[in-house]
Amino acid sequence: MSLEGKKVALTGGSGGIGSRLAHELVRRRADLVVIGRIEPQDLPGRFLAADLGTAEGIDAAARIVAAEMPDILVNLAGVQFFGAVEDQESSHVLMSYLVNLVAPVRLSQAVLPEMRRRQAGQIVNIGSVLGSIHYPYFVTYSSAKAGLRGFSEGLRREVASDGIAVTHIAPRGVRTGLSKGLVERFANMSGMRLDDPEVVVTRIAEAIVRRERDVLIGAPERLFARLNALAPRLIDSALVKDAAKARLLFHR
Repeated sequence: MSLEGKKVALTGGSGGIGSRLAHELVRRRADLVVIGRIEPQDLPGRFLAADLGTAEGIDAAARIVAAEMPDILVNLAGVQFFGAVEDQESSHVLMSYLVNLVAPVRLSQAVLPEMRRRQAGQIVNIGSVLGSIHYPYFVTYSSAKAGLRGFSEGLRREVASDGIAVTHIAPRGVRTGLSKGLVERFANMSGMRLDDPEVVVTRIAEAIVRRERDVLIGAPERLFARLNALAPRLIDSALVKDAAKARLLFHR
């Protein structure tokens, strides 16, 4: 279960999951470089600055990871909006898709030439269960994560003969700063499970080491995702009820 000798490039290393994952990767002896806008406190690896919320920042990050030539790229950085879609500011809509979808695609493009040359490498995209079960009031986040899931699947098929693994990991709700306030209240009202971040980080690290393909955390969510793919109308009624509960939070 060691990553000794592997250079890992990680985005989102300052968040509730990212900071823990950074320490876990180093504990497993990875040579870690974290790419982000703000340098995390108590960073266990090197830090290189780039803003994934702008097109220019994403291009800069792409140049950084290309020069680093990592063995493993982990696209973890993400932003979330909870609320009625019409209430999300246009600037935040753009940033949401840039951080959650465009950045992972561009950074993957940046590392692929060297990985193909070596006939080795791994790209890890951290999605969300909401990329398979499209929740109301998380519309832009859910749709961006659905795009990331589709990108991961298509890319995996494209590089299948190049020795490159593509790992897509979809956590359910996690008890971090993103789940505070209204999100936590909604989770309590709807019965949405929020996992301990340490458990999620351990599962992510195991999936990286094992070069797993698709990981969706949570047995009920895996079943729900399959039903949503096969018979979405069966899921509509449950999610409409959840939407009504969420509407109460916003007095709509």
